[in-house]
Amino acid sequence: QVQLIESGGGLVQAGDSLRLSCAASGRPFSHYGMAWFRQVAGKAREFVAGITWNGESTEYADFVKGRFTISRDDTQSTTVYLQMNNLQPEDTAVYYCASAIGTYAFTTDGMYEYWGQGTQVNVSS
Repeated sequence: QVQLIESGGGLVQAGDSLRLSCAASGRPFSHYGMAWFRQVAGKAREFVAGITWNGESTEYADFVKGRFTISRDDTQSTTVYLQMNNLQPEDTAVYYCASAIGTYAFTTDGMYEYWGQGTQVNVSS
C-alpha cells in the first residue's frame, strides 16, 4: 500500500521556523521526484518546492525562495523534508507531500500521482 504521511505542522508566530516531514512507503520512492504543495481553503493548490529523485536538483516557488529548503533522505526508506524559516501569516495553509510520475521535480500538480493527507501550518502575526 502506497502511503505518504506528513507531520510537523502546527501553530507558530511570524518569523518562526518549522520542519515538515513526509514518510513515504509502499513503492521505491527513491526513484521518483518529490514535492511539497500547499492549499488554502477556497483557493487552488500551489507548488511550493520540489526535488529530483537523486536530490541533486531542486525547484522553488518564488514566494519561498531563500526561506524554505527541501531535502530528502533515501537511506532506508524515503523521507522528504521541508525546512521553513521566517514563516509569515501568508504561509498559513495545508501542506501536502507528493510523489511525481517520474524523476524530475515538476512544478505542476498534474505530474504527481501520490499525495499525502496534508499537515496544517498556521502562522500568526
